Parts: sequence; C-alpha cells; structure tokens
Amino acid sequence: MNQGSTDPAKTAEAENLGLLMHVPLHLTVELGSCKMSVAEILKLGTGSIVELDRAANAPVDLLVNNRPIARGEIVAVDESFGLRITELFAFQP
Repeated sequence: MNQGSTDPAKTAEAENLGLLMHVPLHLTVELGSCKMSVAEILKLGTGSIVELDRAANAPVDLLVNNRPIARGEIVAVDESFGLRITELFAFQP
C-alpha cells in the first residue's frame, strides 16, 4: 500500500465537514421557563419577578437551534456571564 496516497472518501468527508464549520447556529442558554397568561404578562414592569420552574442553583441547559446539547452552570467572566459546561448529551440525529 502506498503511504503517500489518500483515501478519496476521507478527503471528501473532510471537505464536507469543513463547509459545515462556518454554518451559523443559534445558541440559547435556558435558565428555566413558566406559563403566564397575557394579562399576567401585561402587568410585568421594571422590578417584576418571574418565577421559573427551576431552583436557583439548578444547572441550566445549552440549546443549539432549540435542541438541548449540554448542561452547565452560570459563571461570571469579567463583566459578563458565561456557561461552564458540566455535561454533554449524546448526539441523536
């Protein structure tokens, strides 16, 4: 077998993967959720508190295009917030 040769299938696969590396995706960090009526939403104002369905110390979910891919904890980075990933989910096509 010639060590200088490359497998055309692997080369094509690498090129296809390279194309995908620049596709923009929508990332969301979900702290929690709740259900509210329109009347309740209209009453919200500055200083209002919306109670979520998670405890304050519970891990948050990282979603890519509305699909959960990981879970982690909120961290402070300088003057911003970030997510430290503590668990990655198995990919399910």
